[in-house]
This record gives sequence, structure tokens and C-alpha cells, in this order.
Amino acid sequence: MGKITAILQAAQQRAKEMGLPYEGALFPQEAYEILQSAPGAKLVDVRTRAELDWVGSIPNAVEIEWATYPGMKANPNFLAHLQQQVDKEALVLFICRSGARSHHAAAAATQVGYGDCYNVLEGFEGEIDDNDHRNTTDGWRVAGLPWQQS
Repeated sequence: MGKITAILQAAQQRAKEMGLPYEGALFPQEAYEILQSAPGAKLVDVRTRAELDWVGSIPNAVEIEWATYPGMKANPNFLAHLQQQVDKEALVLFICRSGARSHHAAAAATQVGYGDCYNVLEGFEGEIDDNDHRNTTDGWRVAGLPWQQS
């Protein structure tokens, strides 16, 4: 069994155990390995434009806000934008700040016919630590994966 297959199977098992309504749940390093090795896989970053501008972005990610800043109102065009930019047959990985909005995005995409949706657990900035800070315990940045500041 190839490395990509093993990663995807582990992610699918994780999703079953967690009762998730989409194909799988990946940790950041696993997501990065999939993006490097699976042709056509897409990373969809659902954070707000403000987060992308101020906190940092991931090279080559498709950027579609799940909610807009300020106010965090749901983006009524999220699925339309997703369908314009990402093929329904693609392996699609969703990421946000901590994994919550991307969970909802993966579920919504699955409901409209995307068959291979995965949420990136921990997200870009990770969970809040004991000092109420992110970017210290887990997440894409803490894992040392590629990102850039605007």
C-alpha cells in the first residue's frame, strides 16, 4: 500500500470514529503530504480575507471565505465559488484557523456532491494554549509547513 493510500485510510478511519459527515480528517503534516503527492488535490482555505492578509496564507491554496469579516456572517456564495474553482471529482482538503469552519465547509461540500472532502484538523493556527494564544501547540504553522505573510 502506498503512503498516500495509508494516509487517506487513516483519515477515513478517524472520520468514522469521530462521526464526521465527510470522507476524512487529516492532521496538517498528512494534508501537506497529500498535496505534494496526489495530482489534482486542492487545499481550500476558508478563512476570512482579513485572516489571510494579517495572519498569513498558504501558497497555492484556493481561498474562499466561509464567513466574512467583520461580523462573521456566512458567505452565501461559498458553494457557488467552490463549484467555479474546484472540480467535484477532486480530492478536496479544507482548512481554517482551528478546524471548525473547515469542518462545516467540508460537510456542506459533501452535501452538494463533492465525494472526497477532508478537514484539516488543528487548522492553520491550531488550538488555544493555556495562555490563550494560538500558534504554539499545533496547527499548520507550528508543524513548519509552507506559509507566507502578505
